[in-house]
Amino acid sequence: MDTLRRRIQVARGELPADLVLHNGKLVNVCSGECYQADIAIVDGYIAGISTIAPGTTGGYRGLVERDLEGRWLAPGLIDGHMHIESTMLVLPEFARLVVPRGVTTVMLDPHEFANVLGIEGIRYVLESGKNLPLTSYVMLSSCVPASAYESPYRVLKAEDLLPLLEDERVRGLAEMMNMPGVLQGDEQVLAKIEATLRHGLVVDGHAPGLSGRDLCAYAAAGVMSDHECTTLEQARERIRLGMWLMIREGSAARNLDTLLPLVQEMHPPRVFFVTDDRDTQDLTTRGHIDSMVRRAIELGLDPVEAIRLASYNTAQYFRLYERGMLAPGCVADIIVLDDLAQFRVESVYKDGVLVAQNSVLLNTEEPAIVSADVASSVLDTVHIGMLTEADLRIPGKPGLVNVIGIEPGQITTLHLEAEALLQDGAIVANPASDLLKLVVIERHHASGRVGLGLVKGFGLRKGAIASSVAHDAHNLVIAGVDDCDIVRAAYALQEIGGGFVCVVDGEVRARVPLPYGGLVSPLPAHDLVAQLRVLDATATELGCQLEHPCMTLSFLSLSVIPSLKLTDRGLIDVETFTLLPLQR
Repeated sequence: MDTLRRRIQVARGELPADLVLHNGKLVNVCSGECYQADIAIVDGYIAGISTIAPGTTGGYRGLVERDLEGRWLAPGLIDGHMHIESTMLVLPEFARLVVPRGVTTVMLDPHEFANVLGIEGIRYVLESGKNLPLTSYVMLSSCVPASAYESPYRVLKAEDLLPLLEDERVRGLAEMMNMPGVLQGDEQVLAKIEATLRHGLVVDGHAPGLSGRDLCAYAAAGVMSDHECTTLEQARERIRLGMWLMIREGSAARNLDTLLPLVQEMHPPRVFFVTDDRDTQDLTTRGHIDSMVRRAIELGLDPVEAIRLASYNTAQYFRLYERGMLAPGCVADIIVLDDLAQFRVESVYKDGVLVAQNSVLLNTEEPAIVSADVASSVLDTVHIGMLTEADLRIPGKPGLVNVIGIEPGQITTLHLEAEALLQDGAIVANPASDLLKLVVIERHHASGRVGLGLVKGFGLRKGAIASSVAHDAHNLVIAGVDDCDIVRAAYALQEIGGGFVCVVDGEVRARVPLPYGGLVSPLPAHDLVAQLRVLDATATELGCQLEHPCMTLSFLSLSVIPSLKLTDRGLIDVETFTLLPLQR
């Protein structure tokens, strides 16, 4: 009561504000205007906004006052859907990178930790997001596993998730990848959706290629959004059905340039920006949601609308009505910009406190990564048991084999066919034709289950490259020329607790340890980037043609993204959702 009364008194000018930002140009994402204004802040909230004439001082007074000298004022940016695991950073280190860029809120789907650690993976992300200059909400992972063809640490059922719906930092159910389960009325799928809706929260979608009556049914079930649109036709259909369009610009899947013309044509209100999966190298060079705002402006979108897609619209979707705009009664998450068109951030206020300036987080102390107890709960997650070259043998015969084809810049794959290369009655890699052996090894329970296939598009001439980051169940995924190197790579991943390795002639040439769940590094970003660059350079020396081969490798086992994928259960035709033999 006292807090609310004080806010009212400050808004009326009866009490001084904690902070007044004078002489700024307000970016009003509600009205679409920019104009001169003062902002009065008290107890972390905006109390009042005073429109002023250029060169004059507004009516609000504060205990602290700052003259912005005509700089722009914009709401803090919100990422509407991302996986912290894809950054390979712990949340405090991620915050250190993105807050100075103007990102003040993120919506996290801890789907990867949930696959590796079960419900404790979600709790780990909730715990590690506390006491940061970044507000992190969590969307409960809806599909663990993503499909029946994947093998996570354990299956998460509706009853596992229900207690977490009471947590105020949980905003809904994350991407509902099990489209068949929705359309066929699967009991567990519907129970998760119904419980979420009963709590007044949102249900995110994940519907690549879905259209027509099936898309209507998906939306009718309560699924509200989709971030998997790759064409204008798909995006238009979702907007016409009242769904929210998440425009994604990740590291592997980049859809902004393709979908932005629809925004410029229709200016639909139900659209916002997400990054989904961005790795550390991308974050430290291109940036985060701020890069999407800059790119949208470069492509001709009005700067106010570009910022709206990264703030107000996102907040409205998640029913965070106190965020995403600069207005009385809203949380004082404010970006100060030196340049609007280039979206150049000068400083950032979080809950009314200056937290970043000139690209630096102002907390001079090194952020606590996570407590020892919390850290220990996510270690030692790679267990493969016994593995030999005999486990990798693929019996075959002359003729065509099904091959996973890489599409550069996308997480979708092609369904190709190629002539099998045989040795002693077994199908082997053929680097001369850019055909590598692809192996997925179950790593949670040392079951010994191994999926075998072929992949085209890496370009490796020798050796093997391996990852424990393998969406979404995160079993080990390895592409290589030589079975001996593939086995060595698997054991090397087990030795370092997960991560990435590159092996040549039995020698580990490069490694990137990701000991937290086999997904995340405790290192500062610059140290992790240095390791990743060595890995990428080593892969390039071996002939790899991909910019970030491990990012591409990590999606080759995701059984809900077309067209052809490999899990520890076998080769999956995602179009028909069936197991497919490698050879007819």
